[in-house]
Amino acid sequence: MIAFALAAFSAIFSVVDPLGVVPVYIAMTAADSKEHKRRTAMRASITMAMALAVFAASGEYILHFFGISIGSFRIAGGVLLFLLAVDMLRAQPSRQRTTPEEEAEGMEKPDVSIFPLAIPMLSGPGSFATVMVLMTRAHTILERGIVFIAIALNAILAFAILIGATVAEKRLGKTGMNVLHRVMGLLLAAIAVQFVVDGARDVLPGIVNTLH
Repeated sequence: MIAFALAAFSAIFSVVDPLGVVPVYIAMTAADSKEHKRRTAMRASITMAMALAVFAASGEYILHFFGISIGSFRIAGGVLLFLLAVDMLRAQPSRQRTTPEEEAEGMEKPDVSIFPLAIPMLSGPGSFATVMVLMTRAHTILERGIVFIAIALNAILAFAILIGATVAEKRLGKTGMNVLHRVMGLLLAAIAVQFVVDGARDVLPGIVNTLH
């Protein structure tokens, strides 16, 4: 149970990657007051938690509606996370997370907490896939509850990181931020491979039986 909790928290934290949002957050809120920055960070974190919780709760029904097997979704989610991990290892912005056009639009919006900070930067396709896959690996009510607790803890941590964004960036510098990105990218790559392995374990027996 402890291992599952740690895996759930680290998987969500790695793909949400609030540290990677820090430079964009600072740029988008450069002209805002301290209180407005705090409200922006809080709304972004709450929206992120709500979006991830919705996908975690309804993921099974979404898969059933579209006729997608759990194994297939695990493989697809693992591939998507691996692409995100590669960009993190290279310490460059991921186009799977957001695009330059979305970031530019956010610069012009008076309130950037919902879009693009919460969606798609903090919670996007990668994080949605992660929580849905985690729910498929949760076999008890307690494990399902752990996924939602991990989402809430990551939202709180994201809020704290955004609030201390300016201090963190100044303390760590560009090199320090890149090092953290690469470490989380390596962790995320390992999690992505495990998702693919789990999915292959589910799908391959059916494929073999079909061939026979």
